[in-house]
Amino acid sequence: MNTQDAKRVLETALICAQQPLPLAALRALFEDQVGTDTLKSLLDELVRDWEGRGAELVPLASGWRFQSRPEMREYLDRLNPEKPPKYSRAVLETLAIVAYRQPVTRGDIEDIRGVAVGSPIVKQLEERGWIEAIGHREAPGRPALYATTRQFLDDLGIASLDQLPPLDGSGADGDERLAQALAGQPGLIDPEVGPDGQVSLQLEGADTNEEVAIPNLPIEPSEPLTTAP
Repeated sequence: MNTQDAKRVLETALICAQQPLPLAALRALFEDQVGTDTLKSLLDELVRDWEGRGAELVPLASGWRFQSRPEMREYLDRLNPEKPPKYSRAVLETLAIVAYRQPVTRGDIEDIRGVAVGSPIVKQLEERGWIEAIGHREAPGRPALYATTRQFLDDLGIASLDQLPPLDGSGADGDERLAQALAGQPGLIDPEVGPDGQVSLQLEGADTNEEVAIPNLPIEPSEPLTTAP
């Protein structure tokens, strides 16, 4: 099979796939007769081939995926007018804390937010596939340690935690990048950066103009991870 035919196979498989495809799955298309370096080269060519179009090929945490570009959202929404899920202030703040301070316990989250974190909040994020328990802290009660998932990265459109916008208190620039990253994600619209440097996220489909302030958080893990047995 020549290079152009192999690229056509890759393109077709990625367009038809319902989930991101990892390199292992893409190699299976060719019965492992095409090496990983060659696959990466072909994928890079496809990325360039789709530049300037309404869709783009992007690498995510769990594989490669074709997706619409952000500027196409307002048009595609007309085909599916259903309102996306709504998330409360507490849910979004909890998600932001887990994302930037992971691994964390519910106690850590409560210390940062200054209020109790109910089990339904954690459960909602787990059911959405955005966070999961990855171990336990060696402390009385062995509380669960929570971290974000590959699904969270996929839904955010990034491949790794290193690509999260920095929220290190350096000013509005980091918050603006967070707003851009969150724009267009399920349940969120019109993120704005206020004069105090916090990101406000209006909940799409809400009956009121409720806004969620994502706090500035230092990017550092809480502690080394102790995995569950």
